[in-house]
Amino acid sequence: MRSGRWMLVAWLIVGTLAAGQRDYYTRFDGSCATIATIGITWASGPLNYIGLNPTADCKVPQPSE
Repeated sequence: MRSGRWMLVAWLIVGTLAAGQRDYYTRFDGSCATIATIGITWASGPLNYIGLNPTADCKVPQPSE
């Protein structure tokens, strides 16, 4: 069980580094799409380095007039 935890931590660290290399942190504007893209990049971990480029598009509903 211990090795599984370390593998998960390493997986997330690699995803965090990939998001940093793509400048997601410096271009952070607080939008739903940016937050979701960073989260997906973290979760996909090393898959980012074999060609996966996850992005997200969020549309928050606007109140009616």
